[in-house]
This record gives sequence, structure tokens and C-alpha cells, in this order.
Amino acid sequence: MELKVRRPGERDPTSEGLTQLDSYLGRLTLGTGVLVMSNRRSKALPWAERGAFEQATTPSGRHVTVLRV
Repeated sequence: MELKVRRPGERDPTSEGLTQLDSYLGRLTLGTGVLVMSNRRSKALPWAERGAFEQATTPSGRHVTVLRV
């Protein structure tokens, strides 16, 4: 599992998070993982509106569940 935080003025760290998680999963010889994306921007939608699960694939093809909070 990897946690990334999006702060005001920063770009979306999803790609960076998937790459980082891919490295962790490779070292642990795991095929799947979870990426939690926290949005700390003041203009972000309320959690009830932005919270969602989605599926993604890491650069080397591992399956990841992304939780946006």
C-alpha cells in the first residue's frame, strides 16, 4: 500500500504513486496493491463526492486498487 497526498499547487501524484508502488510490489513479489490518494486542496470536493475506488495498472502491469479520499 502506498499513500500519496495532493497539496495545493502540486500536480496530481497518481502516476508517481503507481511507479513507487510498482517498485514495492516488485521487491515483495506481489501482483496487486492499493494506492490511497488524499486530496488536501482547499477547493477539493467534499469527501462524499470525491471518494471513490478505481482500478489502475502499474508501469510493469500489476493491478492496483486506487482509493481517492
